[in-house]
Amino acid sequence: MYVLRIEHPVSSYEGWKQAFDSDPVGRQKSGVRRYRILRPIDDANYVMIDLEFDTASQAEDLLAAMRAVWGRVTGKIMMDPQARIAEAVETKEY
Repeated sequence: MYVLRIEHPVSSYEGWKQAFDSDPVGRQKSGVRRYRILRPIDDANYVMIDLEFDTASQAEDLLAAMRAVWGRVTGKIMMDPQARIAEAVETKEY
């Protein structure tokens, strides 16, 4: 499994979440199997998003599509997005 991790500050979590829920790139159609949104407990206006994929190429394609979206919304909804694709090599639940 491959994870696209995106992190960035937001001007308003509620405003950002509304934009995220509008799904401008079609996450499911792009191969996202599941996602998780995290916020630091000491910063309600910062988000970390993990998007899970079956293949690295799906993650790379979605990241390219997100970069286009970011070009339109940076400074309005969110700022300074950082992204990295990682391969999950081990998971264990207790």
